[in-house]
Amino acid sequence: MDGHLVDEILLVVDLAGTFVFALSGAMAGVKHRLDLFGILVLSFAAATAGGIARDVLIGALPPAAISDWRYVVTSLLAGLLAFGWHPSISRLWSPVLIFDAAGLGLFAVSGALKALDFGLSPVAAVLLGGLTGIGGGIVRDVLVAEIPTVLRAELYAIAALAGASLVAIGGLLHLPAAPVAVVGAAVCFGLRLGAIWRGWQLPSARRRD
Repeated sequence: MDGHLVDEILLVVDLAGTFVFALSGAMAGVKHRLDLFGILVLSFAAATAGGIARDVLIGALPPAAISDWRYVVTSLLAGLLAFGWHPSISRLWSPVLIFDAAGLGLFAVSGALKALDFGLSPVAAVLLGGLTGIGGGIVRDVLVAEIPTVLRAELYAIAALAGASLVAIGGLLHLPAAPVAVVGAAVCFGLRLGAIWRGWQLPSARRRD
């Protein structure tokens, strides 16, 4: 596929993930009654932490999240949107979880796509896709003093790895990047929401008193 087209797909997926993860961070800030500055900090951190970690690991420096103004503006606009219209957003079913699931799928896909675009192996692409997906949520939860969702929630990292794996498989089979990205993000999003609704989860250690 044309390299320019791949770059365009990466940008669109990355910015979409940035927006929805920023909304999840901002809504977490609203939930914890932070002021406007705190909400914007959370929206930016949730939206960019995973992408920054990915770019540092693959040597794409400086990271796009801080060198490209579109990422900064997108995350801050999402924060302002949540600050101004959080009553309407809160009417959605568990908005933080919905936006988090959407961001998880989009970032898992973009992380895997970018890793493949930099010539990394499919296994590395899957791992970097998973890291990109879970990174923002971890930073968001740590900043509000909560146990990160990835350590306690149903099929969180597994969903990200599933979406990234589909992208890696698509790369091996030389399938078109755009439809593979859509399918990978949809599978991750569906797994995450299904896990929330159905309570799907991995076995956990049980203490014996």
